[in-house]
Amino acid sequence: MRSVLSATLMVAAAIFLGPGSSAQAQFTALPTTAGDKPKTVTTIPIRPPLQKPEETVNAMAQAERLALQSDLAWIGQYNGAITGDVSERMVNAIKEFQKARGGKQTGALNPQERGILADTARKRQENVGWKIVSDAGTGVRLGIPTKLVPQQTSDANGAKWTSPTGTVQIQLARRKEANPTTAKLAEREKKEPAGRTIDYTVIKPDFFVLSGLQGLKKFYVRGTFKGDEVRILTILYDQATENTVEPVVIAMSSAFNPFPSGAQIAGPPPRKTVEYGTGVVVSEDGAIVTDRQVVDSCLAIAISGHGNADRVAEDKDHDLALLRIYGARGLKPLNLANGASKPGVELTGIADPQNQGGGAAASSVKASIAQVGGGSDPALAPAPAIGFSGAAALDGDGKFAGIALLKPVVVAGPAAAAQAALVPADTVRDFLKASGVDAAGGSPDAKASVVRVICVRK
Repeated sequence: MRSVLSATLMVAAAIFLGPGSSAQAQFTALPTTAGDKPKTVTTIPIRPPLQKPEETVNAMAQAERLALQSDLAWIGQYNGAITGDVSERMVNAIKEFQKARGGKQTGALNPQERGILADTARKRQENVGWKIVSDAGTGVRLGIPTKLVPQQTSDANGAKWTSPTGTVQIQLARRKEANPTTAKLAEREKKEPAGRTIDYTVIKPDFFVLSGLQGLKKFYVRGTFKGDEVRILTILYDQATENTVEPVVIAMSSAFNPFPSGAQIAGPPPRKTVEYGTGVVVSEDGAIVTDRQVVDSCLAIAISGHGNADRVAEDKDHDLALLRIYGARGLKPLNLANGASKPGVELTGIADPQNQGGGAAASSVKASIAQVGGGSDPALAPAPAIGFSGAAALDGDGKFAGIALLKPVVVAGPAAAAQAALVPADTVRDFLKASGVDAAGGSPDAKASVVRVICVRK
């Protein structure tokens, strides 16, 4: 048996080595030279190319880029058009913001930097009373710094907003003109009124922009036309106010919508006969804060599981309402201690019964914070489900960040207005304090502190 196995191995070796070869040849060692050392091989790691700041910003969603440009403009670092398009000017503005804070000038913001930028821009908007308004005479939608120019007059030819001393003036003019072009309109504005000194001109087929000096004031003009209807926005301001006003000018130029579509003019759709929202319990004795629009024009307001409620206070500027229920027990107010400025939040609310099979369970969803469309309150994206208006927003550390509100789909300026907004924590606390509510202490459990609000209308 052993001889058969040996023969088999020899045949296999002969087949492998080929004719004329011997099994011994397979194991012959290569000659070596005494003293040879193995050569050192140097390896060079291949790293992927670093992403440029422009590529990082361009990877953001369009709404986020618009919000970023808007915030940079509001803090005075960016003076370009707010279009969402990435440019060297935009990246340089980001670097200037980082430099001013003593950070590394990367040209792309980290989450903490983005949160600080958004918070700074929001405060500056609040300082000037920034609002998107519609002119009743023309239908024009535009942004107005209401605290800077509280005095308003209007007639068939337009409207005017002024500061008490005339240091800031905003004029909206309309007129009929045969066969207008932006070039003709710009040339006329250069000459009227007399004495204007022009230092900047842009003329496009659909609009024109001029800026310079008019006497001792700086001026900015943006105009356009549709058919034979001409509409022109003029902003005049003392040179001593330019640090405050120039960021506002950029925002006004972006928000200026001279010929809104029919849907924009029509305003929000009619309210539902029965509407559901979310309320946040803020005191053990029955105080609840919610969306003012949800409880507007109600024949009756009810809190699910607790009975009827009265609306006792409201903040029209931020669409907050304070409700009160009497004799309720077991309410768990939410801890309203302020969270840090962060770009992301968790919204806790109670969705419409139709969205949860008739149920009334509280749930939570994630959302990002951004400043879009020039509103005074930050936008939330994506918008939560119907029924979440009035929901509690908590930051990544579980601290109170504000109240979420759902908005009607209405376009304000060249960019669509946000479908959801966040009323910041400071604003909510100020409203409650002014309404006599002591919101100290409370539970960190948002699901235990939200209630369903039901409004019944005609």
